[in-house]
Amino acid sequence: MTDITARDVEHLAGLARIDLTPEETEAMTGQLVEIQHLIQKVQEVATPDVPATSHPIVTPNVFRDDVVGQTLDRDAALAGAPDSDGTRFRVTAILGEEQ
Repeated sequence: MTDITARDVEHLAGLARIDLTPEETEAMTGQLVEIQHLIQKVQEVATPDVPATSHPIVTPNVFRDDVVGQTLDRDAALAGAPDSDGTRFRVTAILGEEQ
C-alpha cells in the first residue's frame, strides 16, 4: 500500500468541497499517513482466529413497540414556517445547486 500524498488530500478536499490552505494540506497529509500506518500495524496482528468486534462488551439491542402518537397536521406544521409553498417548507439551496 502506498502512502497518501498531498495530491490525494487535495483531490478528496475538492470532492468534499473543503478549501484547504497549503499548510492544512501538508498537516492533513501527515496525519492521514500516520493513521494509515497504524491501520497497517493492526492488520499485521489481526488473525483469523480472533473474531471481529464492534464493542468490547456485548450489549443487547433494546426494542420497543412503535406506538402512533399525536402528530401535527400539515397546516399546523407549516404555520410557523418562514416560507412554504402550501404543502412543504421552502428553503434556499445550500450548495448553490438547484435540485
